[in-house]
Formats: sequence, C-alpha cells, structure tokens
Amino acid sequence: MKRSCPTLRICLLLAAAVCVVTGVAGCRTFDYYDPTLQEPVPAMLGPPPRELAMMSLPAYRIEPPDVLLIEVLKLVPLPPYRAAIFDVLQVQVVGTLLGQPIDDFYLIEGEGTVNLGPAYGKVRVAGMTIEEAKETITKHLSQQLRQPEVSVQLARAAGTQPVTGEYLVGPDGTVNLRQYGSVYVAGKTVTEAKVLLTKHLSQFFDSPDVSVEVIAFNSKVYYVITEGAGLGDNVVRIPVTGNETVLDALGNVGGLPQLSSKKIWIARPAPGGSGCDQILPIDYNAITQGASTATNYQILPDDRVFIAEDRLIAATNFISKVTDPVQRLLGVTSLGVSTIRSTQRLGGRFRGW
Repeated sequence: MKRSCPTLRICLLLAAAVCVVTGVAGCRTFDYYDPTLQEPVPAMLGPPPRELAMMSLPAYRIEPPDVLLIEVLKLVPLPPYRAAIFDVLQVQVVGTLLGQPIDDFYLIEGEGTVNLGPAYGKVRVAGMTIEEAKETITKHLSQQLRQPEVSVQLARAAGTQPVTGEYLVGPDGTVNLRQYGSVYVAGKTVTEAKVLLTKHLSQFFDSPDVSVEVIAFNSKVYYVITEGAGLGDNVVRIPVTGNETVLDALGNVGGLPQLSSKKIWIARPAPGGSGCDQILPIDYNAITQGASTATNYQILPDDRVFIAEDRLIAATNFISKVTDPVQRLLGVTSLGVSTIRSTQRLGGRFRGW
C-alpha cells in the first residue's frame, strides 16, 4: 500500500480549515427581521392605561392629512401702505360745519376719490400713503373750514386676500396660504404652528394676530383587525380621539362578527422603535359581563386590536375549500355520464323505431 504524499495531506488540511472558517465567519444570508437582532424593549414606567385609569395623550403633533382652522383676526398691511381703489378709509374730522359731520367709513371709488359729502366734495387719495391722504384731505377741507383736525385710518384693504379658513395639511407637510405662500407645519404642535404662521405672515402684515386649531384629527389612528376564518381578514382604520377603550373600539366595528372567537388582544408598537411585540391580552367576558376594567385598556395611536377567528369555523371553511373542487368535479363527471347514457338510450329508441 502506497503512503499518501505529505503535500497532499497539507493541502487537504488547509482545505478543511478554509471550509470551517467559511462556515463560521463567511458570507451568509442576512435576515433583517431576525428576532435575535432586535433591541430589548425599554421597561414600562407603569401599567398600561385602562378604563378608570386613563392618561392624557402627549401634545398633538400635526401631520398629513390633518385639517387646520387658521384665523387671522388682524390684517394690517405693512407700512408704508398706499391706498388703492375699493379700499375703505375711516375719516374723522373735528371742526366741521354744523349739521355736516365727517365721521364715517368712506370707500375709495373707481376714480380714486373719497366722497366726503355734498358740503365738502371729493378728494383724490388713490396711490397715497395714509399720512399723505390725511394731509391731502386736511388741505382740501381748509378751503372751507378753519383749522380742521383730521384723522385717517385704513379700515379695509381691498387687495388683501383673507387668510382665515380651513386648510388641509398636504402630503409634503405644508399648508398652502394661497398668495401668501406655504408653511411647513408637519411634526409641530398647535403652539409651534402658530408661531411659524405668525412669523411667515409678518412678511405681509403688521403684527398679525394668528389663531390655529386642529378641527380634523386624521393622522393619529388605530386599527381593528378581524381574522376572517380563512375567508380574508377585515381591517378598519379609526381616528384616535384620546378617550377610547377596547370596548369603544369593538363598538366602532359593530361588535364581534359570527366568524370570530372571544380571543382578543392589543398589539402595541414597542417604545423606542425596538421592534419587539407588545401584546396586551383582553378578557372579553370580564369586560362585557362583569364590567371589569382590568383589561379594558385605553387605545393609543397605532394600536392594533386583533380579534382572532373561531377555530371550528376556520376548520370548516378549510374543509369546504378542499372538498368543494372535488365535489364540483364529481358533479360535472356525473352530469356528463348521465348525458351520455341519455343520448345512448335516445339513439337506441330511434334505431328500434
């Protein structure tokens, strides 16, 4: 028997070592959803909120597609403002003729003038600043009055588009204020959005008084998922109002359907985005029959209320799915055989006749 070559032995040992190292530390498929790679869930500060022990939600953060009510109570253009046609001026004069006062709101007419009445005539003020309009009216009235004291204020600017209204937060996180541009409000609280809008509108108005309110809370929702016993699951998306419990969630979907069991739980996103499951089991009988509040948890944004299927109904539906095609095939086969026999009998009768 020949001895094996030492060089061959060394090569074989090296190849085996490479295989071992490659198997331990070499390339492999990386599973990004491997549960062993998830970070541990941070410990909860206390028990989950529930009926009779509910908590207030954090400050609401505006997101698409919320709807905001924006009100601007004062729209005074930045000085120096020049009066334009169809603006309204408030003119007050001390020292007028007896029975002919000047203390009213006056429209700048299409000719660019304000009509102070039959005793005083018209004065052209279009294109002037408020101070220039005051001086022009004073000079005009001095022709008829002795030292008139004139006060002029801008009551309404015709060219100023109103801002007050309802605004949808767009997919890009902004509200479109039309001719005044867009403001990014996504991720902001109502107070922060008010500050941003006030700063933005200050480019067009003098000290605007802005009020912001969320009138449609569309971005914070929870889901009620009903397992369909093999016939397809049902998912209902419901906006969060901040005061719902499990019983409210079940009421919003009309209770438990016939395909469902009483096995229910809440799947809650883990804090810190760690990705681990948080499961809160629910005792349906205790909540409904005993008015227990222990598992009637408060619903939080992004919760999934999962209603499990009835296993017997699911098994029945599975058996039906398996056997129905066979029954249909047998039915078609039986119908074909019956048709052939009927045709043969009918042909025999004709031949005999």
